[in-house]
Amino acid sequence: MKEIATFAAGCFWHVQEIFDNINGVISSRVGYTGGNDECDYDSSEKKGHAEAVEVIFDSEKVSYGDLLKVFWKEHDPTSLDKQGGDVGRRYRSAIFYHSDNQKKAIEKSLAAMQKNIVTEVSKAGKFYEAEEEHQKYNEKHGKVC
Repeated sequence: MKEIATFAAGCFWHVQEIFDNINGVISSRVGYTGGNDECDYDSSEKKGHAEAVEVIFDSEKVSYGDLLKVFWKEHDPTSLDKQGGDVGRRYRSAIFYHSDNQKKAIEKSLAAMQKNIVTEVSKAGKFYEAEEEHQKYNEKHGKVC
């Protein structure tokens, strides 16, 4: 069964590459979400958006819980508005859930984590697809982040 998951964990180039390599992930796209108004790469920070990856996955091959485990492992959820050398609100840690079942899985996952997690959890809103040059960036240009 096809489902959508949306994660923000710093530079979306790296995050997309990680999720694309998971068996059961059908496709992904990078973009901006969690803020106000339509935006592009240059305006995402001032409009409050996070760089995010929208993942389409087959829940019969990979569970949402397994995707959450990858999300927690592949970035620092205790770092506020910063991942590696990337600093700013658009690089924040956030999960945007698409269903009540996803929200419950996030809550269960968070309960098992340490207390100083700064990851934001909110209902998925409008996802603004990033410009084509940002899609599959590491695949096109070699690993950048």
